[in-house]
Amino acid sequence: MRKHYRILEYALSSLLRRKYKNLALWFIYALLVCVLSSVMFLTHSLKTEALKVFIDAPELIVQRLSGGRHDLIPLQYANLIESIPGVASVQPRYWGYYYDTITEGNYTIMAKTTDTELNLLTGTMPQEGQCAVGKGVAQVRQLDIDDTIFFTLGSEQKLMLKVVGIFTANSAVLTNDLVVLDKDDLLRFFAIDKGKATDLMVRVSNEREIDTVANKIRRTLPDTRPITRSEILRTYENVFNWRGGMALVMFCGTLLAFFVFAWDKATGLSAEERQEIGILKAIGWETSDVLTLKFWEAMVISFTSFLGGLILGHVHVFYFGGSIFEPFLKGWSVLLPPFDLIPYIDIYQVIVIFFLTVVPYLASTIIPAWKAAIADPDTIMRT
Repeated sequence: MRKHYRILEYALSSLLRRKYKNLALWFIYALLVCVLSSVMFLTHSLKTEALKVFIDAPELIVQRLSGGRHDLIPLQYANLIESIPGVASVQPRYWGYYYDTITEGNYTIMAKTTDTELNLLTGTMPQEGQCAVGKGVAQVRQLDIDDTIFFTLGSEQKLMLKVVGIFTANSAVLTNDLVVLDKDDLLRFFAIDKGKATDLMVRVSNEREIDTVANKIRRTLPDTRPITRSEILRTYENVFNWRGGMALVMFCGTLLAFFVFAWDKATGLSAEERQEIGILKAIGWETSDVLTLKFWEAMVISFTSFLGGLILGHVHVFYFGGSIFEPFLKGWSVLLPPFDLIPYIDIYQVIVIFFLTVVPYLASTIIPAWKAAIADPDTIMRT
């Protein structure tokens, strides 16, 4: 153990002798790990946030299609669906999107229903002429309880509401851009016929019969599109996996440059490094001692760069919102108002980054050192 400690001490002094070269190497190395970890952390966090939203989602959402597009659905459809065996309940949902020109943010406007199970940070659920808003909306519009918020769609459709509640939730994605109000206020604002709803929320008695119930709904109402909870979860997961993969492909040039550097390093040592190995061999160092020295040199650089890159990636994603990669991973329609990501780190991803960055560098350092260490010291110093 004492021998390894002495070799490590010598390895550190050797690195300090070439501090500027090693510092530049450390910076490039850490930057590469930062890029990889940022993409993986941001993708995993967004995916986890999105998937958490649908844990308590209804088993089926039924939408009406007109010309291949989502259209308002007649309330009579609810009675037809409720008569299908296996359906526990059907409830209409009323919601829409509103673009706020003041903050340039997209809000989700939703009518309060009996199934609206959202946690309030403060206040109460709204009645007619009132609303409850998400934390993001409250922040960008600088709202507090008893303040007034104003919405307008053209010259005729105007709505002034008193804020009586501000939402909080385990997932900021769920309520951050949400405005919940009374059903009559929403129907009047969006000019929706009272005999129609945005879509229908269907609860199924037996989860194993969800697909069967969905097929029955399609046959009974051919102009509808039943969407199962599993389909929504799978779609979100695939979208974020695809976007994360595309982001990594965009930066694969950085990874390729690192592998080229590692390969160049593996093909041989510099004259100074070969001379150092020759001197160490000449004064009595064993081949195993030389390999241990090079291992510790490589481990110090690679492991500290790896940790530094992970920390930079974590700070970039969870403290600065992943601003470099966020527009690409969220798509062209970036969610506004902004929300803070909750840190979710997958150990599997950390291990993948470790094997992509640390292992190649260790191999590229030890292999040429081994080739030089097994040669005659005099020959090494002459080359």
